Amino acid sequence: MKPSRITLVAALTALEGAALAIGGIYMLVMGLLGDPESPQQAEMGGLTLIALALIPLSAARGLLRRRSWSRGPALITQIIALPVAWTLLRSHGALIPAGIVLAAVTLTALYQLVRPTTVEALGIRRPGTNPEN
Repeated sequence: MKPSRITLVAALTALEGAALAIGGIYMLVMGLLGDPESPQQAEMGGLTLIALALIPLSAARGLLRRRSWSRGPALITQIIALPVAWTLLRSHGALIPAGIVLAAVTLTALYQLVRPTTVEALGIRRPGTNPEN
């Protein structure tokens, strides 16, 4: 049975990955079909976001399967999301609520990822510990 904290952090990480993928698809479609100032820039930005979405999505899958390697990409995703949330919070209009949501998701996921019980549930040993003890 998977601990609920692993399921929670996997869901939050998958949510971030899905948001990146949706944003990337939107940018790509607008670059191809819309009328942006720079279609090439919109298309490349969309492809970049789609590629970046693979990191949190694969980390979320690894977390659900309780793979120890998945904690690293999940942590990196959260660390990168913090300045994005800060930038959104300092913006105007509808971007502020998006920043609040991203900050809440990121801080919750970070907290869950660094908890000793999560680390233990993923089978990660502390440096200097003997696995035979």
